[in-house]
Amino acid sequence: MKVKKNTGIKIVCNNRKASFNYFFEEFLEAGIVLKGSEVKALRDGKANITDAYANDNNGEIYLINSHIPLYKQSSYNNHNPRDMRKLLLNKKEINKVIGKINRDGLTIVPTKLYFKKGKAKVELAVAKGKKLYDKRNVKKKKSWEREQARILSKNK
Repeated sequence: MKVKKNTGIKIVCNNRKASFNYFFEEFLEAGIVLKGSEVKALRDGKANITDAYANDNNGEIYLINSHIPLYKQSSYNNHNPRDMRKLLLNKKEINKVIGKINRDGLTIVPTKLYFKKGKAKVELAVAKGKKLYDKRNVKKKKSWEREQARILSKNK
């Protein structure tokens, strides 16, 4: 009997669209500054980071365009669903990421939003955008792999 290992990670949402639109160069984990009603809404498993990105503002990194819906039980203390949210990174990491953005023309894309040991975290990817022909090649490759799997399963 295999013992299940509890990693302490509860994934709230993934950004599957990001891997199709970007080439990932580096991943980092960042904490996120949230209000109480935002944390409650995340614990319900409701969030969307599909169109989100991160940008620097006066030497700090902010998550922009992420959607955390309103929490019904919170009345006047509720939050703005599309608010800018500050990301918690070390100064060294911030300088490194800002340098890559400015020098190489890269962008910061969130790939996962999750709870790790009770703390809300975001997995960020320093990424380069794909061109249209790159996306076409990925689609072609995936459909060919699917077709191969069908052919192999019929032959068994």
